[in-house]
Amino acid sequence: MTHTETTYDVIVVGTGAAGSTAAIAAHDAGASVLMLDKASESEAGGNSRVSGGGWAVLDDEKLAATFLRAISGDFALAEDVIEAWAHEVVQNSAWMESIGADVQVCPGFHTRAEHHDAEASETYKCMHAVGGTLGGFAFFDAMRKATSDRGIEIHFDSPVTELVRTGDVVTGVRVETADGVREYAARGGVVLATGGFHANRQMVNDYLRLPSAPIWGTPHSTGDGQRMAQAIGADLWHMGNMMTQMGIDTDGWGTYLSLFSANSFLHVNDDGRRYRNEVIPGRHGHVVDGHGVELHPLHGATMIFDEPMLTAGPLGAGPELLNVGWGLLMAGVAWSKDNTAEVESGKIVKGASLEDLAAKTGLDAENLRFAVETFNRSAVAGTDQVFGRDPNRMTPLDLTGPLYALAVTPMLGWSNGGPRRDGRARVLDTGHEVITGLYAAGEVSSTYSWGKDGGFHIADALAFGRIAGREAAARAVPPA
Repeated sequence: MTHTETTYDVIVVGTGAAGSTAAIAAHDAGASVLMLDKASESEAGGNSRVSGGGWAVLDDEKLAATFLRAISGDFALAEDVIEAWAHEVVQNSAWMESIGADVQVCPGFHTRAEHHDAEASETYKCMHAVGGTLGGFAFFDAMRKATSDRGIEIHFDSPVTELVRTGDVVTGVRVETADGVREYAARGGVVLATGGFHANRQMVNDYLRLPSAPIWGTPHSTGDGQRMAQAIGADLWHMGNMMTQMGIDTDGWGTYLSLFSANSFLHVNDDGRRYRNEVIPGRHGHVVDGHGVELHPLHGATMIFDEPMLTAGPLGAGPELLNVGWGLLMAGVAWSKDNTAEVESGKIVKGASLEDLAAKTGLDAENLRFAVETFNRSAVAGTDQVFGRDPNRMTPLDLTGPLYALAVTPMLGWSNGGPRRDGRARVLDTGHEVITGLYAAGEVSSTYSWGKDGGFHIADALAFGRIAGREAAARAVPPA
C-alpha cells in the first residue's frame, strides 16, 4: 500500500557531501527540505563518511576552467559545465567557513597538482580540510552538524526506489519503509546525490571491467540514482571512469598498500615477470605512461620483497598513515604494525628462497628469478632502463634471507559515471533535453570525464551540490 506523505520544496536523496551541500543551499534559499538515505544513521553519508574529506583549492576561476579542460583530454566537457564548476570550486573554502567549518590547509598533502604538467595547473594551490586533517570523520561530522543546526529533516533507513513524475516533470519520490511504500512530493524538484555504483558488482563488471576489486568506500553505493534516472530516460556520461588505488584485499575491503618504509620490492604478474614501474606517480586513478594518461591500476600483481622490507613498517596502512576507508573506519579491518600476523595467517607468503617462494605461490620459478635478479642489477646500477622506476626508490632485495610474497590488487574507491547533467545540475535525457525537476550532484554524476586530481571529488560535490540545491529551491520559492 502506498501512503501519501508531506510535500516539501526540495527532496534530496543522499546525505553525503553533495546531498548535505544541496540541502543546506536549498534551505538557505528559503526552501523546505527533506533528506533521505537508505542506510541507517550509523552508516549513512556515502563515501564522504569515510573519505579523506579534503577539497582542492584552486585560486583563479579562469585558470580553473582551463585546467579542467586540459585534464579532460580527449573527453571534452560541455562549456556550461566547465564554467559552472570553475565558478563554484574557487568559492568552496569560503562556503565551508560560512557554514561553520574550521577550514585549514592539510600540511604535507597535495601541495601541487598531480596533473602538474597540464595547462593552468598553477591554479592548484593546496588541499583544505576540516581542522587540516584528512579522514577520521572530520568532514562528515562538519556537514552533519551544518544540516542539524538548520533543522533539516532527515529520514534514515529510507531507500528511494522510484522517481515520481507528473507528466514529464519529476515531482517526488517513492520510498520503501517497514510500513509500506511512502510517497513524498517536491514542489521544486528532487536532487539525486546517491553516490556511485562501486558496490554494485554487476555494474562494476559491465562498465568498469573490474570483476574482483575490493571496495575502499561505502557498501551503500550501489547505483540507485543511476538506475532511477535511467528509468525515466536520462542519458549517461563518464561510465567508464573511476578511481582505483593499488591495495590489499582484506576480507573484501580495500586496505591501502603502504610502500613508504623501504624500497626492496617489485611487482610481478601471473607468470612471474615484472611488468611496470611499481611507484609510478598516481593521479587519482590515472598515471602518465607511454600511451599518455591512462587508467591505473587495472590489474593485480604479486609483490615480492625481502626481510628488510617486511620489518621496515606495516604494508597495510593504518590510521596513523591514512585514516580513510570503510574497512578501516567502519568494518574494523586491522593490519599488524610489524606484518607478523599476516605472515602467520599466510596472507603474506614466506619462502626460504626464490624457488621455494615460487613453489608456494605458483609463480614460474625461472621467470621470477630473472625478474628479481634484473631488478637487483638495475638497483645497483642506479637506472631502471626498462620501466623507468626512480633509482632512489630501488634497493636490491636481500636474497640471502627469507623472501616474501603478497597479493596486491586494485581497490575501487569510487566510480564517476551517472546521469548526464548540465551546468545548472539539471539532468538531461537521451536527446540532451532537460528533465524538469531532476537534479544531480556528487559521485552519482561526477563532472570528471577523464582526469581528476587530489581533492577534486569533494570539490565537485560541494560545487554542484550548491548549484543543485539553489536551482531546485528556485522552482519552489518565489524570488524575494
